[in-house]
Amino acid sequence: MTGITLWHVPISHYSEKARWALDVKRIPHTRRRLLGGTHPAMTYLLTRGEHQTVPVMTVDGRGIGDSTAVIAELEARFPDPALYPADPAKRARALELEEFFDEELGPYIRRWAYHLITRDPESVAELAFNQMPWVTPAQLPVATRTLSYFLDLRFRVRSEERAQRAEEKVMAALDRLESELGDGDFLVGDTFTVADLTAASLLYPLALPPEGPWQPKHLPEAWLARMDAARDRRGVRWVSEIYARHRRAARREAALAAV
Repeated sequence: MTGITLWHVPISHYSEKARWALDVKRIPHTRRRLLGGTHPAMTYLLTRGEHQTVPVMTVDGRGIGDSTAVIAELEARFPDPALYPADPAKRARALELEEFFDEELGPYIRRWAYHLITRDPESVAELAFNQMPWVTPAQLPVATRTLSYFLDLRFRVRSEERAQRAEEKVMAALDRLESELGDGDFLVGDTFTVADLTAASLLYPLALPPEGPWQPKHLPEAWLARMDAARDRRGVRWVSEIYARHRRAARREAALAAV
């Protein structure tokens, strides 16, 4: 056993990025779910004040925050199978694309999704149960209001203008993905790399593939409309295909102790 623990939130797309990397590399580890509303304090403590977001990986008494830093640590410790290309130019390209999707897609697809959810009572109730499974039906009204307030405080999801800008950024990232792919199956070279893993993980809310971490029973009408409009786009189909080809296999082969 490597003594690695991943502290995560199940529906988090950045957490999904780290989980996928661990599974690809078949690294035994423990997973600790952080409950909604508690993770900023917990991750702050785990990283000694450096991060307040998930995921955090603890190893050798050290808390490593940020999914990019987690993958870099895994690559250094467990280089095979590699997520970084061996060729220096391809490696630089893969890391550049990882950074682009981390910064220009991840925060915006989260804001867009939470904006829509917090305006749909059934959706926010489902999310409250997902994030706070101890909530009883009698407590649900307070839980949904608390969750909506927390999400706005944390991610500034209330503003219609910010949500519109977030959706535009998501579509721009999807454009970039399709441009980078061209006619190829992968973003860099002819193998699955950290660039593919990052783009697919962070775009999963737009595709909601069966192999993904979240299958909501209810979605806001505006979310469904955006999914329908984008369903035939090359980038959205690619996300589903990457999940089917690479996420399912990674989960099957992973040896982990999940709790």
